[in-house]
Amino acid sequence: MTAVLNGPPRVAIATGIAGYSDVDAGLRRACEMLGLDARHSGTPDWNPFGEFILPGNTVVIKPNFVRDFRESSADDADCLFTHGRVIAAVLLLAGRALKGRGRLIVADAPQNDADFDAIRERCGLDEISAVTSSETGVPVDVLDLRSSAAMKIDGIIVGHRVLAGDPLGYVAVDLGRRSAFLEIEDACDRLYGAEYDRRELLEHHTSGRHEYLISRTVLTADCVINVPKLKTHKKTGLTAALKNLVGINGNKNWLPHHRLGTPRQGGDQFADDRLVHRAEQRLASAFRHVFPALGPVRPLIAATVKSVGRRVFGDTNSDTVRSGNWYGNDTTWRMALDLNRALVYADDRGCLHDRPQRRCFTVVDAVIAGEGNGPLDATPRHAGLVIAGANPVAVDLTCARLMGFDDRRLPLIARAMDVHPLPLIRHSLEVIELCSDDERYRGPVALLRGRQLGFRPHFGWAGRIEAEDEPRAAISVA
Repeated sequence: MTAVLNGPPRVAIATGIAGYSDVDAGLRRACEMLGLDARHSGTPDWNPFGEFILPGNTVVIKPNFVRDFRESSADDADCLFTHGRVIAAVLLLAGRALKGRGRLIVADAPQNDADFDAIRERCGLDEISAVTSSETGVPVDVLDLRSSAAMKIDGIIVGHRVLAGDPLGYVAVDLGRRSAFLEIEDACDRLYGAEYDRRELLEHHTSGRHEYLISRTVLTADCVINVPKLKTHKKTGLTAALKNLVGINGNKNWLPHHRLGTPRQGGDQFADDRLVHRAEQRLASAFRHVFPALGPVRPLIAATVKSVGRRVFGDTNSDTVRSGNWYGNDTTWRMALDLNRALVYADDRGCLHDRPQRRCFTVVDAVIAGEGNGPLDATPRHAGLVIAGANPVAVDLTCARLMGFDDRRLPLIARAMDVHPLPLIRHSLEVIELCSDDERYRGPVALLRGRQLGFRPHFGWAGRIEAEDEPRAAISVA
């Protein structure tokens, strides 16, 4: 990578994007502000992505395809997954950098109950791929990286179906003693993932082993362009570049999402020890053991079970904190940072190295972002922004501050700044530089303070992460 991308982190904020028809111009402005291929700027030879993509490379575009519908409605409201026009703009610049030689792959592993074909259609990926190939001479493949999908009724898993998955297969990457879970090793027996049966999850996160099943297509790429949707998030406060890498893992049940119990017990499932939570904990434990064994009966009783659960224990989609959906979640950020280190430092055999193994770049879709009950039931918020940069920590820190959140109280970002043998950022906060077509967003990131765009957090984080003019102490759940 050139000095423009390899030096102190710079983040570009292109503003005033009225709608997705303006995304191409917004992305171009962001690249110009970053100084990419500055000597050819304004000429037909301008090749901004040529700074990190070479002819003959394999380039993976990693969008956020989390799911095709929101919790409360069948629509996506343009605030759920990465918009097709953003993907198209990124593909076009990447394809031009390849100069007719190489591969472009759009790939993601969305949530286990997502309809990938529906997402593909709504994004217009087939047309986008055809147009990109025609204009650049580079083929475009679209991959669902999941090895299986869950069949759900009212949010309850009643079965599974096997998917084709990554055509190159998967690689187990063990972070071992370099995992963020090492410091809570004695609480890893409480880990809970995407399925009722925890045995598979615990098998891969035990006795100093912390493994993830990473797409081999991703690990064989020369360059990965992360294209997240900016949203609030019930387990990490926000989702942008760092959290989006959940989609490079092919088996959701290798991903820890929370720990059973309360902080006093070593968990983060619930915020307190109230009687109702103790009762729910016991009943949920029994349910997890019994329900999978019911086989063909599960679809017949799933809706009733969920309805009774809502009436007795509350609705997690409206006002009830459970499953680690609150500011005290001490698990999901660890998983996300592990995946980021796997992407940067693991080779295509899963071996970790001290030096980065591929080039990475981030383009955030914040034209229509999501606030409130993100990531699955966010409310659309027109921000009119495209945010871009080479370092995902610097990008996420910028996103948090633009949303009006205090990054020091978001472990996903605050702990990404830690000194680590596999660093995700090699510079201090003080040297992160913002460049923008709006003078309010130019200069050191430290100047970006206060409520800014004033995003509404998920209710489990409300009152805890909103920025203030006066400094606040770091987050604590003790």
